[in-house]
Amino acid sequence: MADYTHIPVDSESDSAYSENVDSSIMNYHYENGRRYHAYHSGAYWGPNDERAMDHTDLTDFAEQHPSAKVIGTDLSPIQPSLVPPNVQFEIDDCCEEWVYSPNDFDFIHVRGLYGCVADWGKFYEQAFRHLKPGGYIEQVEQSVVPKSDDGSTDGTIFEEWGKVSLKAGDAFGKTLRIVDEAKDKMIAAGFENVVEHRFKAPIGPWAKDHHLKELGRYNRLQWEEGIEGWSMMLLTHVLGWSRAEVELYLVEMRRGLRDPKIHAYQEHTVVLGQKPAGN
Repeated sequence: MADYTHIPVDSESDSAYSENVDSSIMNYHYENGRRYHAYHSGAYWGPNDERAMDHTDLTDFAEQHPSAKVIGTDLSPIQPSLVPPNVQFEIDDCCEEWVYSPNDFDFIHVRGLYGCVADWGKFYEQAFRHLKPGGYIEQVEQSVVPKSDDGSTDGTIFEEWGKVSLKAGDAFGKTLRIVDEAKDKMIAAGFENVVEHRFKAPIGPWAKDHHLKELGRYNRLQWEEGIEGWSMMLLTHVLGWSRAEVELYLVEMRRGLRDPKIHAYQEHTVVLGQKPAGN
C-alpha cells in the first residue's frame, strides 16, 4: 500500500465462545441469495455467509500478544471455535451502551465500521470512557469512493459507484464517509496526540511499482468478490433498486475493474488517538 503520494502507472500492466448462544441469533436472514445476521437484523448492510467470511480473514492479534486478554465483538456468531485461550468473542452491538467498566481497556481497535454506526460522537465518547488513562484507540477504515491521479476514473462506473455508495449510506443513516471524519471526531471526543496515516491502494495491477502491482491484483480480486455483498442490501432496501438492477450494475462495475485504461485506487486511513493520562 502506498503512502499518500502519486502512484506511477505501469504502461505495460495488465478463546472460547459463550456457551449460551441464544438460538434466535442463529436464525439468519436470507435475501437475494445471501445470508445476513439475525441479531439486530438490518443494522449492518453486509452478509455473513461463507463468501463474506472468506473475504474478511483476519490475523489473530491474540497470538502475537499472549499476555493480553482480547475481546472481540460482532453481530454474528461466525467466529472460529478454536482460538487461543486469551480470546473471548461476544455477540454485541457496539452502537449500544457498552457493558464494560470505565477505564477498562488499554487498547481499542476499530476496523471497517463504515456504514455501521449512526452516532459516531456517542461511539467515540464510549471508547473514551472505557479506555484506561493513557490508553489508545486505533481505527482502520477504507473509502468507498475510487479515485485516480490521472483522471481516468472521471465519468466512469467508478465515479458512479462512489456517488451511489455515499448516497445509500446517507439514506441508511450510517455514513460511509468516516474514513475522512475519524480524526476530527476523535479530537472532538477528547482524545489527544491524534495522528492519521493515509494510504492509496491500487485497484488492479496498473501500478509501476512491483509491490503495488501485486497489491492491486489482490485488491481487484477483493472488489470483484466483494461488491455484491457491499451493495445488495443498501441498493435494494435503502435506494429501492430491484435485484436485477443491482446485478446489471455489478456487471458494469466488474467490467470497469478489468479495464486497463482506468487507474483507480481507494484511500485507507489508520487513525490513532490517546486518552489523556490525567482522565
